[in-house]
Amino acid sequence: MYYVFFSNLSNELKVDIIECLKKTEKNVTEISTELKVEQSKISHALHSLKECNIVNSKQIGKNRIYSLNKKTIIPILKIIDRHARTYCNNCCNCRRK
Repeated sequence: MYYVFFSNLSNELKVDIIECLKKTEKNVTEISTELKVEQSKISHALHSLKECNIVNSKQIGKNRIYSLNKKTIIPILKIIDRHARTYCNNCCNCRRK
């Protein structure tokens, strides 16, 4: 259980997608454009994130719109952000290069 969840958070593309979706919900094309990554790679990563309920999706017309799981993932990200501000202030490798 932990392995699958944290392996999603240890993948750079998936973390980029999560950060992208922190701002607002988006479709695959919008995520792909913002991250400058092929849509097929974004779709594959989103599938894995969706299986773990890190992201949700809804169908609007022909578009599938993705958002972060507000009930669990947003609070977890806030805890991680608080931890990084408090304990990772240039003292370890927690900051992205």
